[in-house]
Amino acid sequence: AFNLGILGYYKYTEFFLSSFNNLLGLNLPIPEILLPLGVSFYSFTQIAYLVDVYRTEPGECQYTFIHYLLFVIFFPQLIAGPILRHNELIPEFENRKNFMFSHENVALGLATFVLGLGKKVMIADNIAPWVAPVFEHASDVTFLEAWVGALSYTIQLYFDFSGYSDMAIGLGLLFNFHMPVNFNSPYKALSIVDFWRRWHITLSHFLRDYLYIPLGGSRKGEARRYVNLTTTMLLGGLWHGAGWTYVVWGGLHGLYLSINHGWRKLGIPLPPVVSWLLTFTAVVVSWVLFRAATFGDAIAILQAMVGASGIVLPTEFQASYPWLGQLGLQFGQLDYMPTYVGQSFLILASLIGIVVFFPNTQELVKRFEPNLRWVFAIGFVAAVCLVSMNQVSEFLYFQF
Repeated sequence: AFNLGILGYYKYTEFFLSSFNNLLGLNLPIPEILLPLGVSFYSFTQIAYLVDVYRTEPGECQYTFIHYLLFVIFFPQLIAGPILRHNELIPEFENRKNFMFSHENVALGLATFVLGLGKKVMIADNIAPWVAPVFEHASDVTFLEAWVGALSYTIQLYFDFSGYSDMAIGLGLLFNFHMPVNFNSPYKALSIVDFWRRWHITLSHFLRDYLYIPLGGSRKGEARRYVNLTTTMLLGGLWHGAGWTYVVWGGLHGLYLSINHGWRKLGIPLPPVVSWLLTFTAVVVSWVLFRAATFGDAIAILQAMVGASGIVLPTEFQASYPWLGQLGLQFGQLDYMPTYVGQSFLILASLIGIVVFFPNTQELVKRFEPNLRWVFAIGFVAAVCLVSMNQVSEFLYFQF
Protein backbone atom coordinates (compact mmCIF):
# COMPACT_ATOMS: atom_id res chain seq x y z
CA ALA A 1 0.00 0.00 0.00
CA PHE A 2 2.84 2.37 0.83
CA ASN A 3 4.68 1.71 -2.45
CA LEU A 4 1.52 1.97 -4.55
CA GLY A 5 0.59 5.12 -2.64
CA ILE A 6 3.91 6.77 -3.50
CA LEU A 7 3.59 5.69 -7.13
CA GLY A 8 -0.04 6.82 -7.26
CA TYR A 9 0.71 10.27 -5.82
CA TYR A 10 3.63 11.10 -8.07
CA LYS A 11 2.46 9.48 -11.28
CA TYR A 12 -1.35 9.58 -11.24
CA THR A 13 -2.51 12.59 -9.18
CA GLU A 14 -2.74 14.87 -12.20
CA PHE A 15 -4.38 12.12 -14.28
CA PHE A 16 -7.15 11.35 -11.78
CA LEU A 17 -7.84 14.98 -10.89
CA SER A 18 -8.12 16.01 -14.55
CA SER A 19 -10.37 12.98 -15.22
CA PHE A 20 -12.66 13.97 -12.31
CA ASN A 21 -12.75 17.57 -13.54
CA ASN A 22 -13.74 16.48 -17.05
CA LEU A 23 -16.27 13.88 -15.88
CA LEU A 24 -18.03 15.95 -13.20
CA GLY A 25 -17.47 19.43 -14.61
CA LEU A 26 -15.36 20.41 -11.61
CA ASN A 27 -12.41 22.77 -11.43
CA LEU A 28 -10.23 21.11 -8.80
CA PRO A 29 -6.71 22.59 -8.70
CA ILE A 30 -4.07 20.29 -10.21
CA PRO A 31 -0.68 20.58 -8.50
CA GLU A 32 2.55 20.45 -10.50
CA ILE A 33 4.28 17.27 -9.34
CA LEU A 34 7.74 16.31 -10.56
CA LEU A 35 8.12 12.59 -11.24
CA PRO A 36 11.07 11.07 -9.33
CA LEU A 37 13.55 9.33 -11.61
CA GLY A 38 12.89 5.59 -11.87
CA VAL A 39 9.90 5.62 -9.48
CA SER A 40 7.96 3.04 -11.53
CA PHE A 41 10.79 0.53 -11.54
CA TYR A 42 11.90 0.72 -7.93
CA SER A 43 8.27 0.69 -6.77
CA PHE A 44 7.70 -2.60 -8.61
CA THR A 45 11.04 -3.92 -7.36
CA GLN A 46 10.06 -3.25 -3.74
CA ILE A 47 6.57 -4.68 -4.17
CA ALA A 48 8.01 -7.90 -5.63
CA TYR A 49 10.51 -8.11 -2.74
CA LEU A 50 7.82 -7.65 -0.07
CA VAL A 51 5.48 -10.22 -1.64
CA ASP A 52 8.29 -12.77 -2.10
CA VAL A 53 9.50 -12.39 1.49
CA TYR A 54 5.91 -12.64 2.77
CA ARG A 55 5.45 -15.91 0.85
CA THR A 56 8.65 -17.56 2.16
CA GLU A 57 9.01 -19.59 5.31
CA PRO A 58 10.54 -17.78 8.34
CA GLY A 59 14.31 -17.72 8.12
CA GLU A 60 14.54 -18.44 4.38
CA CYS A 61 15.44 -14.87 3.35
CA GLN A 62 18.59 -14.15 5.32
CA TYR A 63 19.22 -10.74 3.78
CA THR A 64 20.68 -7.82 5.67
CA PHE A 65 19.23 -4.33 5.44
CA ILE A 66 22.34 -3.25 3.48
CA HIS A 67 21.70 -6.02 0.93
CA TYR A 68 18.12 -4.86 0.58
CA LEU A 69 19.11 -1.21 0.06
CA LEU A 70 21.74 -2.11 -2.54
CA PHE A 71 19.22 -4.31 -4.35
CA VAL A 72 16.65 -1.50 -4.58
CA ILE A 73 19.03 1.28 -5.66
CA PHE A 74 21.36 -0.79 -7.86
CA PHE A 75 21.81 1.85 -10.55
CA PRO A 76 22.28 0.19 -14.00
CA GLN A 77 18.61 -0.78 -14.48
CA LEU A 78 16.97 1.79 -12.20
CA ILE A 79 15.66 4.19 -14.85
CA ALA A 80 14.37 1.85 -17.54
CA GLY A 81 14.56 -1.69 -16.22
CA PRO A 82 14.75 -4.63 -16.40
CA ILE A 83 12.68 -5.20 -13.23
CA LEU A 84 14.86 -7.25 -10.87
CA ARG A 85 13.90 -9.98 -8.42
CA HIS A 86 15.81 -10.34 -5.17
CA ASN A 87 16.73 -13.97 -5.90
CA GLU A 88 18.33 -12.87 -9.17
CA LEU A 89 20.61 -10.22 -7.71
CA ILE A 90 21.07 -10.38 -3.93
CA PRO A 91 22.77 -13.82 -3.98
CA GLU A 92 25.40 -12.30 -6.28
CA PHE A 93 26.23 -9.72 -3.59
CA GLU A 94 27.41 -12.59 -1.41
CA ASN A 95 29.65 -14.16 -4.07
CA ARG A 96 33.15 -12.89 -3.34
CA LYS A 97 34.27 -13.61 -6.89
CA ASN A 98 31.96 -10.82 -8.03
CA PHE A 99 34.13 -8.30 -6.20
CA MET A 100 37.24 -9.26 -8.16
CA PHE A 101 38.15 -7.71 -11.51
CA SER A 102 37.09 -9.89 -14.46
CA HIS A 103 38.55 -9.17 -17.90
CA GLU A 104 35.95 -11.41 -19.50
CA ASN A 105 32.96 -9.64 -17.89
CA VAL A 106 34.38 -6.21 -18.71
CA ALA A 107 34.79 -7.21 -22.35
CA LEU A 108 31.30 -8.74 -22.54
CA GLY A 109 29.83 -5.80 -20.63
CA LEU A 110 31.40 -3.22 -22.93
CA ALA A 111 30.29 -5.15 -26.04
CA THR A 112 26.70 -5.43 -24.74
CA PHE A 113 26.63 -1.79 -23.64
CA VAL A 114 27.95 -0.47 -26.96
CA LEU A 115 25.54 -2.60 -29.00
CA GLY A 116 22.65 -1.28 -26.89
CA LEU A 117 23.91 2.28 -27.26
CA GLY A 118 24.13 1.76 -31.02
CA LYS A 119 20.50 0.61 -31.15
CA LYS A 120 19.45 3.74 -29.29
CA VAL A 121 21.65 6.38 -30.95
CA MET A 122 22.15 5.05 -34.46
CA ILE A 123 18.64 3.69 -35.12
CA ALA A 124 16.01 4.89 -32.61
CA ASP A 125 17.20 8.51 -32.53
CA ASN A 126 17.45 8.71 -36.32
CA ILE A 127 13.98 7.25 -36.88
CA ALA A 128 12.39 9.52 -34.22
CA PRO A 129 11.90 12.51 -36.60
CA TRP A 130 9.75 10.26 -38.79
CA VAL A 131 7.29 9.68 -35.94
CA ALA A 132 6.51 13.06 -34.40
CA PRO A 133 5.13 14.89 -37.50
CA VAL A 134 2.60 12.12 -38.16
CA PHE A 135 1.29 11.90 -34.59
CA GLU A 136 1.28 15.68 -34.16
CA HIS A 137 -0.88 16.12 -37.30
CA ALA A 138 -2.99 13.00 -36.95
CA SER A 139 -6.12 14.48 -38.54
CA ASP A 140 -4.24 15.57 -41.68
CA VAL A 141 -2.12 12.51 -42.54
CA THR A 142 -2.79 10.32 -45.53
CA PHE A 143 -2.65 6.54 -45.98
CA LEU A 144 1.09 6.33 -46.74
CA GLU A 145 2.06 8.88 -44.07
CA ALA A 146 0.01 7.08 -41.42
CA TRP A 147 1.73 3.76 -42.17
CA VAL A 148 5.18 5.36 -42.18
CA GLY A 149 4.45 6.99 -38.80
CA ALA A 150 3.06 3.80 -37.23
CA LEU A 151 5.86 1.56 -38.53
CA SER A 152 8.52 4.11 -37.58
CA TYR A 153 7.24 4.25 -34.01
CA THR A 154 7.12 0.45 -33.91
CA ILE A 155 10.82 0.39 -34.84
CA GLN A 156 11.80 3.38 -32.68
CA LEU A 157 10.20 2.01 -29.51
CA TYR A 158 11.84 -1.39 -29.89
CA PHE A 159 15.36 -0.12 -30.57
CA ASP A 160 15.08 2.60 -27.92
CA PHE A 161 13.82 0.46 -25.06
CA SER A 162 15.71 -2.73 -25.89
CA GLY A 163 18.83 -0.60 -26.35
CA TYR A 164 18.46 0.77 -22.82
CA SER A 165 17.92 -2.74 -21.47
CA ASP A 166 21.08 -3.92 -23.23
CA MET A 167 23.01 -1.00 -21.75
CA ALA A 168 21.75 -1.90 -18.27
CA ILE A 169 22.83 -5.53 -18.73
CA GLY A 170 26.21 -4.34 -19.99
CA LEU A 171 26.70 -2.00 -17.03
CA GLY A 172 25.82 -4.85 -14.68
CA LEU A 173 28.45 -7.08 -16.30
CA LEU A 174 31.11 -4.41 -15.79
CA PHE A 175 30.53 -4.96 -12.05
CA ASN A 176 30.28 -8.76 -12.47
CA PHE A 177 26.51 -8.84 -11.91
CA HIS A 178 24.23 -10.71 -14.32
CA MET A 179 20.84 -9.16 -14.97
CA PRO A 180 17.94 -10.87 -16.73
CA VAL A 181 17.38 -10.47 -20.46
CA ASN A 182 14.44 -8.14 -21.08
CA PHE A 183 13.94 -8.56 -24.84
CA ASN A 184 14.18 -11.64 -27.02
CA SER A 185 13.39 -10.54 -30.59
CA PRO A 186 9.67 -9.80 -29.90
CA TYR A 187 8.92 -8.92 -33.52
CA LYS A 188 9.72 -12.52 -34.46
CA ALA A 189 6.67 -13.64 -32.45
CA LEU A 190 4.07 -15.81 -34.19
CA SER A 191 1.32 -14.99 -31.67
CA ILE A 192 0.47 -12.34 -29.07
CA VAL A 193 1.19 -14.85 -26.30
CA ASP A 194 4.63 -15.38 -27.83
CA PHE A 195 5.07 -11.61 -28.19
CA TRP A 196 4.58 -11.05 -24.44
CA ARG A 197 7.07 -13.82 -23.70
CA ARG A 198 9.62 -11.83 -25.69
CA TRP A 199 8.74 -8.14 -25.07
CA HIS A 200 9.69 -6.51 -21.73
CA ILE A 201 10.08 -10.00 -20.30
CA THR A 202 10.60 -8.93 -16.68
CA LEU A 203 7.38 -6.86 -16.72
CA SER A 204 5.49 -9.80 -18.24
CA HIS A 205 6.77 -12.04 -15.44
CA PHE A 206 5.85 -9.44 -12.82
CA LEU A 207 2.30 -9.06 -14.13
CA ARG A 208 1.93 -12.85 -14.35
CA ASP A 209 3.29 -13.64 -10.86
CA TYR A 210 1.87 -10.72 -8.87
CA LEU A 211 -1.42 -9.99 -10.68
CA TYR A 212 -2.61 -12.70 -13.06
CA ILE A 213 -1.90 -15.76 -10.88
CA PRO A 214 -3.15 -14.18 -7.60
CA LEU A 215 -6.36 -13.19 -9.45
CA GLY A 216 -6.87 -16.89 -10.19
CA GLY A 217 -5.02 -17.26 -13.48
CA SER A 218 -6.59 -20.05 -15.52
CA ARG A 219 -7.58 -22.15 -12.50
CA LYS A 220 -11.18 -20.92 -12.29
CA GLY A 221 -12.50 -21.63 -15.75
CA GLU A 222 -12.14 -20.11 -19.20
CA ALA A 223 -14.41 -17.11 -18.66
CA ARG A 224 -12.57 -16.13 -15.49
CA ARG A 225 -9.26 -16.64 -17.28
CA TYR A 226 -10.16 -14.05 -19.92
CA VAL A 227 -11.35 -11.61 -17.25
CA ASN A 228 -8.07 -12.07 -15.38
CA LEU A 229 -6.04 -11.58 -18.56
CA THR A 230 -7.89 -8.38 -19.45
CA THR A 231 -7.71 -7.01 -15.89
CA THR A 232 -3.97 -7.70 -15.74
CA MET A 233 -3.30 -6.00 -19.05
CA LEU A 234 -5.51 -3.01 -18.17
CA LEU A 235 -3.43 -2.45 -15.04
CA GLY A 236 -0.26 -3.04 -17.05
CA GLY A 237 -1.38 -0.36 -19.47
CA LEU A 238 -2.09 2.09 -16.64
CA TRP A 239 1.39 1.44 -15.22
CA HIS A 240 2.91 2.52 -18.53
CA GLY A 241 1.37 5.95 -18.44
CA ALA A 242 -1.12 8.20 -16.72
CA GLY A 243 -3.61 8.41 -19.58
CA TRP A 244 -6.69 6.62 -20.87
CA THR A 245 -4.96 5.76 -24.14
CA TYR A 246 -2.55 3.56 -22.17
CA VAL A 247 -5.42 1.86 -20.37
CA VAL A 248 -7.17 1.11 -23.67
CA TRP A 249 -3.84 -0.11 -25.10
CA GLY A 250 -3.60 -2.55 -22.19
CA GLY A 251 -7.22 -3.62 -22.65
CA LEU A 252 -6.62 -4.17 -26.36
CA HIS A 253 -3.73 -6.52 -25.56
CA GLY A 254 -5.94 -8.28 -23.01
CA LEU A 255 -8.44 -8.82 -25.84
CA TYR A 256 -5.65 -10.01 -28.14
CA LEU A 257 -4.46 -12.53 -25.55
CA SER A 258 -8.00 -13.78 -24.94
CA ILE A 259 -8.56 -14.30 -28.68
CA ASN A 260 -5.17 -16.03 -28.94
CA HIS A 261 -6.01 -18.50 -26.13
CA GLY A 262 -9.49 -19.08 -27.57
CA TRP A 263 -8.06 -19.78 -31.04
CA ARG A 264 -5.59 -22.29 -29.55
CA LYS A 265 -8.50 -24.24 -28.09
CA LEU A 266 -9.99 -24.56 -31.58
CA GLY A 267 -6.78 -26.35 -32.66
CA ILE A 268 -6.69 -24.72 -36.10
CA PRO A 269 -3.04 -24.05 -37.06
CA LEU A 270 -2.12 -21.11 -39.27
CA PRO A 271 0.85 -20.94 -41.66
CA PRO A 272 3.83 -19.23 -39.93
CA VAL A 273 3.82 -16.33 -42.39
CA VAL A 274 0.14 -15.64 -41.70
CA SER A 275 0.66 -15.95 -37.94
CA TRP A 276 3.56 -13.51 -38.04
CA LEU A 277 1.72 -11.01 -40.23
CA LEU A 278 -1.39 -11.06 -38.02
CA THR A 279 0.69 -10.69 -34.86
CA PHE A 280 2.89 -7.90 -36.20
CA THR A 281 -0.08 -5.97 -37.62
CA ALA A 282 -1.96 -6.27 -34.31
CA VAL A 283 1.09 -4.95 -32.44
CA VAL A 284 1.53 -2.01 -34.85
CA VAL A 285 -2.15 -1.07 -34.42
CA SER A 286 -1.78 -1.16 -30.64
CA TRP A 287 1.34 1.05 -30.76
CA VAL A 288 -0.73 3.75 -32.47
CA LEU A 289 -2.89 3.94 -29.35
CA PHE A 290 0.21 3.82 -27.16
CA ARG A 291 1.84 6.77 -28.93
CA ALA A 292 -1.16 8.98 -29.75
CA ALA A 293 -1.79 11.95 -27.46
CA THR A 294 -5.59 11.47 -27.54
CA PHE A 295 -8.19 8.94 -28.65
CA GLY A 296 -9.12 11.27 -31.48
CA ASP A 297 -5.57 11.26 -32.82
CA ALA A 298 -5.36 7.46 -32.57
CA ILE A 299 -8.67 6.96 -34.40
CA ALA A 300 -7.66 9.46 -37.12
CA ILE A 301 -4.38 7.64 -37.78
CA LEU A 302 -6.02 4.20 -37.74
CA GLN A 303 -8.67 5.43 -40.18
CA ALA A 304 -5.96 6.75 -42.47
CA MET A 305 -4.13 3.39 -42.24
CA VAL A 306 -7.18 1.51 -43.56
CA GLY A 307 -7.69 4.04 -46.35
CA ALA A 308 -10.83 5.66 -44.91
CA SER A 309 -9.39 9.08 -45.72
CA GLY A 310 -8.49 8.07 -49.26
CA ILE A 311 -5.16 6.94 -50.65
CA VAL A 312 -2.99 9.85 -51.75
CA LEU A 313 0.13 9.27 -53.84
CA PRO A 314 2.93 11.82 -54.36
CA THR A 315 2.31 14.30 -57.16
CA GLU A 316 5.41 13.08 -59.02
CA PHE A 317 3.59 9.76 -59.58
CA GLN A 318 0.90 11.47 -61.65
CA ALA A 319 3.08 12.06 -64.71
CA SER A 320 4.50 8.52 -64.76
CA TYR A 321 1.41 6.59 -63.69
CA PRO A 322 -1.68 8.62 -64.71
CA TRP A 323 -3.79 5.43 -64.91
CA LEU A 324 -3.64 5.16 -61.07
CA GLY A 325 -6.12 8.04 -60.90
CA GLN A 326 -8.68 5.89 -62.73
CA LEU A 327 -8.47 3.36 -59.85
CA GLY A 328 -9.71 5.97 -57.38
CA LEU A 329 -6.28 6.95 -56.09
CA GLN A 330 -5.49 10.61 -55.56
CA PHE A 331 -2.31 12.64 -56.08
CA GLY A 332 -1.09 15.33 -53.74
CA GLN A 333 1.69 16.69 -51.59
CA LEU A 334 2.74 14.41 -48.71
CA ASP A 335 3.81 16.99 -46.16
CA TYR A 336 4.53 14.53 -43.33
CA MET A 337 6.52 11.96 -45.30
CA PRO A 338 10.16 12.05 -44.07
CA THR A 339 11.69 11.42 -47.48
CA TYR A 340 10.78 9.96 -50.87
CA VAL A 341 8.04 7.32 -50.56
CA GLY A 342 10.02 4.42 -51.96
CA GLN A 343 13.08 5.29 -49.88
CA SER A 344 11.01 5.55 -46.67
CA PHE A 345 9.44 2.13 -47.06
CA LEU A 346 12.75 0.58 -48.17
CA ILE A 347 14.46 1.80 -44.98
CA LEU A 348 11.57 0.64 -42.79
CA ALA A 349 11.43 -2.74 -44.54
CA SER A 350 15.19 -3.15 -43.99
CA LEU A 351 14.87 -2.36 -40.28
CA ILE A 352 11.93 -4.76 -39.91
CA GLY A 353 14.03 -7.37 -41.71
CA ILE A 354 16.85 -6.82 -39.21
CA VAL A 355 14.62 -7.39 -36.17
CA VAL A 356 12.92 -10.41 -37.76
CA PHE A 357 15.80 -12.27 -39.40
CA PHE A 358 18.99 -11.11 -37.68
CA PRO A 359 20.31 -12.25 -34.27
CA ASN A 360 19.55 -10.01 -31.29
CA THR A 361 22.11 -8.50 -28.91
CA GLN A 362 22.27 -11.51 -26.60
CA GLU A 363 22.74 -13.88 -29.52
CA LEU A 364 25.51 -11.66 -30.92
CA VAL A 365 27.32 -11.41 -27.58
CA LYS A 366 27.28 -15.20 -27.24
CA ARG A 367 29.49 -15.23 -30.35
CA PHE A 368 31.88 -12.70 -28.83
CA GLU A 369 35.58 -13.46 -29.14
CA PRO A 370 38.47 -11.22 -28.04
CA ASN A 371 39.87 -10.64 -31.52
CA LEU A 372 40.56 -7.71 -33.85
CA ARG A 373 37.33 -8.18 -35.80
CA TRP A 374 35.24 -7.64 -32.66
CA VAL A 375 37.50 -4.78 -31.53
CA PHE A 376 37.03 -2.88 -34.78
CA ALA A 377 33.28 -3.62 -34.95
CA ILE A 378 32.56 -2.50 -31.38
CA GLY A 379 35.00 0.40 -31.68
CA PHE A 380 33.29 1.61 -34.85
CA VAL A 381 29.81 1.52 -33.28
CA ALA A 382 31.11 3.30 -30.16
CA ALA A 383 32.83 6.00 -32.24
CA VAL A 384 29.70 6.66 -34.35
CA CYS A 385 27.59 6.90 -31.18
CA LEU A 386 29.98 9.32 -29.48
CA VAL A 387 30.18 11.53 -32.56
CA SER A 388 26.36 11.53 -32.72
CA MET A 389 26.02 12.77 -29.13
CA ASN A 390 26.22 16.44 -30.08
CA GLN A 391 22.47 16.97 -30.13
CA VAL A 392 19.51 16.60 -27.80
CA SER A 393 18.01 13.13 -28.02
CA GLU A 394 14.65 11.87 -26.78
CA PHE A 395 14.67 9.44 -23.83
CA LEU A 396 11.55 7.65 -25.02
CA TYR A 397 10.89 5.56 -21.92
CA PHE A 398 11.35 8.38 -19.40
CA GLN A 399 7.62 9.18 -19.56
CA PHE A 400 6.73 5.64 -18.48
